[in-house]
Amino acid sequence: IYVPVSLIHLVQKYVGGQRSSPELSTIGGTSWAKRKQKVANAVADLATDMILLQAARETKPGFAYPADSHMVQEFDAAFPYDETPDQLSAIEDCKADLERTRPMDRLICGDVGYGKTEVALRAAFKVIDAGKQVAVLVPTTVLAEQHYRTFTERMAEFPITVEGISRFKTKGEQKKIIEGAANGTIDLLVGTHRLVSPDVRFKDLGLLVIDEEQRFGVEHKEVLKHLRLEVDVLTLSATPIPRTLHMSLLGIRDISNLTTAPVDRMAVTTRVCRFDGDLIRQAIVRELNRNGQVFFVHNRVYNIQSMADRIQKIVPEARIGIGHGQMAGHELEEVMVQFVNRELDIFVCTTIIESGIDIPNANTIFINDAQNYGLADLHQLRGRVGRYKHKAYCYLLLEEGKSLTPLATKRLKAIEEFSELGAGFKIAMRDLEIRGAGNILGSEQSGHMEAVGYELYCQLLENAVRAAKKQPLKEHIHVQVDLPITAYLPHDYVPAGRPKIEAYRKLSAVGSFEELADWQNELRDRFGPLPPLAEKMVELRELQLIAARWGIDRITREDDWLVFGCRDASRLRPLVGLHKGRFRIVDAKSAYWPLEEGSDTSFEALLPVFKAVLQPI
Repeated sequence: IYVPVSLIHLVQKYVGGQRSSPELSTIGGTSWAKRKQKVANAVADLATDMILLQAARETKPGFAYPADSHMVQEFDAAFPYDETPDQLSAIEDCKADLERTRPMDRLICGDVGYGKTEVALRAAFKVIDAGKQVAVLVPTTVLAEQHYRTFTERMAEFPITVEGISRFKTKGEQKKIIEGAANGTIDLLVGTHRLVSPDVRFKDLGLLVIDEEQRFGVEHKEVLKHLRLEVDVLTLSATPIPRTLHMSLLGIRDISNLTTAPVDRMAVTTRVCRFDGDLIRQAIVRELNRNGQVFFVHNRVYNIQSMADRIQKIVPEARIGIGHGQMAGHELEEVMVQFVNRELDIFVCTTIIESGIDIPNANTIFINDAQNYGLADLHQLRGRVGRYKHKAYCYLLLEEGKSLTPLATKRLKAIEEFSELGAGFKIAMRDLEIRGAGNILGSEQSGHMEAVGYELYCQLLENAVRAAKKQPLKEHIHVQVDLPITAYLPHDYVPAGRPKIEAYRKLSAVGSFEELADWQNELRDRFGPLPPLAEKMVELRELQLIAARWGIDRITREDDWLVFGCRDASRLRPLVGLHKGRFRIVDAKSAYWPLEEGSDTSFEALLPVFKAVLQPI
C-alpha cells in the first residue's frame, strides 16, 4: 500500500505489548472498523469510571493537613542523598494534595532505584506528624520485609512506631500488632493483603501507600476502590509510564513521573563472555570481598539445581540459595527473605527477580544464556544491580561452543555498549513502557491495546477522556488539496529515514498556527534555513488550517472555478453569506468560486485568492 505524505498520520508502527505479530484485517473489509469501535467503547467506559471515581472523591470531605511543621522539615533534611528534580516535584505534588480537603489519589511511576520510596516516606511522615496513621500495602512478603526495614531505618531518629505484619509473624505477634493498629499505638503498618482483611482496623487511618497495585487480585482491588473514597492514597509503580499515556490521562489521574536517575548512580559495567569457571569465581569473590551479594539468573527450572551445584563447586565458600516460580509460594518467599537478610551470598534464580525486588547489597549479576533474552528483559534484569554508590557488574554469559544468530549478536552488542541513556534503550524502554501502560490500566485494557496498537489506543483514550469531560474532541486536521504543487523536504535538507518521517508526522499533527511556527523553528534549529520546497509545505499547511476553520475538507480546481467541498452543508453557508453572490452553489456539499478567465492557476498565484476568500473567522 502506498500512502501519500499528507496522510502519514494514518501510518503507525504497531507496538502492542506481548504479541509480536498483530492480527491483520482485509483492506476494504469491516473487521478493522469493528475492532476499533470495540476498543473505543472500552476506553469510553474506562474514562467514565475514572471520572466518576474522581467526582465522588471531589464531593467527599477529606482532611486537609497543615503546612510542614518543624519536625517534617527536619525529617526532609535528614535524607542522606540529593533529591532528583523529579523527586522534588513529586514530593511537592504529594504535599499539595495532602493540604487540600479532597482525598489524594496519586500515582508515582519510575524505574527501581529512582526514589519512589523516599516520596512515599515524606508523605507518610507528614501524615503521622498530624496525628494520623499510615498503612503500606505490598503484594509479596519479600517486599513487605524490604519496606518494613526501609521505613524503620529512615524513621529511626524520630518518635514513630513502625510495624510489619506478614506470614513470618506468629499468631500472637499478629494479634498484638492488630491491637496496636486499632488503639493507635502503631503509627505505620507495612503488610501484604493481610492489611485489608476485615479484622485489621485502624484507629485513624490517614494515608494508604500501595506498591505495585497491578499485582493484587480483583477482590483486593475492589476493597482499594472503596478505600480511595475515604482516605488519601499514594500508589507506587516500578514500571515507567509512557509520556503519551500520561498526557491522555491528564485531568483524570494525578501522576508524578520519575524519569531522572539519581546523580551518584554509576553505569553498570556490562560484559558479554562465554561461561568460564575462572572468570565467574573471580567476579563472585570480588563481590563477596566487599561484603556484597550476587544474582545468578538461569531461566530453566528443570536443571537449575545442577547449575547451582556447578556454581557451588566454583565457589565452595559461598552460601547459595535457589528460587523459581514453580516453588511453593512460602518456600520461595523464605529463600528470598534469607537473601534480603544477607543469610545467602548467591541467589540462583529464574527471571522472578525481574520486577520489584530491591537488594542494595547485591551488585553483581550473571545472566546465563543471555542470547535468549529480549533487549527489554536484559535491561530490566541488569537494573537489579547498581542502584547505589557501589560499582556494579553485569555478566552476560553465552553457552560454550554455541554460535549466535546475527540478531542475538546485535542485541547483546547494544546492551553492552549502551548505558541507560543510550539510543539502544529507547527500544527497550518502549517495550517496558507498554508493559507499564498495561499495568496501570489493567489486563483487559492491555488486550485492547494489542488489538489496535499502542499509539491509536492512546488517541482513542484521550478523546474518550475529553468526551467524558464534555470537552471538544481532538480531531486530526486533514484537508485534501488537489492542486498542482510540488512541496516536500529535500534529501539534502532533511536526511532520509527516521528524521524525515518524524518531521512529516509532526507537520501532519500540527493543529494551529503556533504549532506550525514551532515546527518551522525546530527545522531551522536542526537543519538550517528552510529551502523553497519546504516553505511550500508550510504554505500548504497554512491553507489547510484556514480551510479547516470553515469545515472545508477538499479544495480542487475545475476549469475556471475553485471548488470548496464540505461534508456538513451548514458549515459552508456562513462562508457563502460572507461573499454575497460571488459563490455558486451546485449541491449541498460544494461551493464554486469563479476565477478570472485566463488567470494564472499556479499554486503560488492562487494562494492569495484562497486567503482572501477564506478570511480568518
